Amino acid sequence: MRPTTQLLGAVSAAALVAMSSAPALAAGTTAGDTITNNVSVTYDVGGVTQDVETASDTFTVDQRVDVTVTAVGGATPVSPGEQNAELVFDVTNLSNSDVDLDLTTALTAGTPGNIANFEIFLDANGDGVLDAGEIAAGPITFLDEVAEDETVRVIVVADIDLAAADGETFDVTLTADAHEAGGVGALGTELTDTAGANTAGVDTVLADDAGATDVANQGDFSATNTYDVAAANVTVAKTSSVFSDPVNGTTNPKAIPGAFIDYCITVANASGAATATDVSVNDLLPADVTFDPSFGIFVNGDAACTGGADGVPGGTASFSAASGPGGEDEVDGVLTDIPGGTTRSLYFRVEIN
Repeated sequence: MRPTTQLLGAVSAAALVAMSSAPALAAGTTAGDTITNNVSVTYDVGGVTQDVETASDTFTVDQRVDVTVTAVGGATPVSPGEQNAELVFDVTNLSNSDVDLDLTTALTAGTPGNIANFEIFLDANGDGVLDAGEIAAGPITFLDEVAEDETVRVIVVADIDLAAADGETFDVTLTADAHEAGGVGALGTELTDTAGANTAGVDTVLADDAGATDVANQGDFSATNTYDVAAANVTVAKTSSVFSDPVNGTTNPKAIPGAFIDYCITVANASGAATATDVSVNDLLPADVTFDPSFGIFVNGDAACTGGADGVPGGTASFSAASGPGGEDEVDGVLTDIPGGTTRSLYFRVEIN
């Protein structure tokens, strides 16, 4: 389990990944630049050309603050118990100045008890997959010195609880809030609108749109991505039938000492559920029966415990005497993956002592 509390993560401007999908020319003229306009007037007096008269005007370009967040890809399928499940977002600075972007996550739909440990990582190579180096760099809480028109890809991760049910969804919203570029490694002051009339200096205008959970012109923007739980829905049943007894043979046999009993174990996965993998069956035999090795242990049978293959020769099934936790004999077998709507079985035979 990764730690859930870490030091503030800061990303230098050199480390930010500029994505090719960034909107082009959104920022405009850089804030703080000055724009100068010159004018000249010529005229004559009594037919004689006089000296040229000139004038100029200079003003400072104000700061237009705009940021956007985009969810990358559709809903991410996850499994109950999965750790570090990933959601990908692109964060773009559309302002006409460099800014710091404070990042926060929120669960906006889904059962809070079934998801935990949200963290944000910089996707340093922009491939949308969290790799070992990015995990080692540690989680971040803001993006540092994001340039005009720059897009930075980040990955939100969370742990899915084992209790999460098939078909359950978790909506996770990432919000980026614009702050002044506070120098490398430090989150600057949150940007706000400049009140009153235009000044001679650099004023600030918040020009962001409304996102998933925020309102327009507040300096922040949010987008939502979704975890979609795909779980297996497995049920197990065990039945027995009398194959033969020493008195009646196979004609209407009874469960008397010396009778042979067929045990049938079925593993069913509900229709529409995720595929169950690594399916292992462990059966502890009661002391009143003895395993019949001449019959074998059949795996991957159907719901009626027919059509299976003897797993002992191939190594997918085994019998172990007195190896159970209470000294019981054990029958073990491995079934192949069970897709939704499918039943597989394991069956074997014992003799009543």
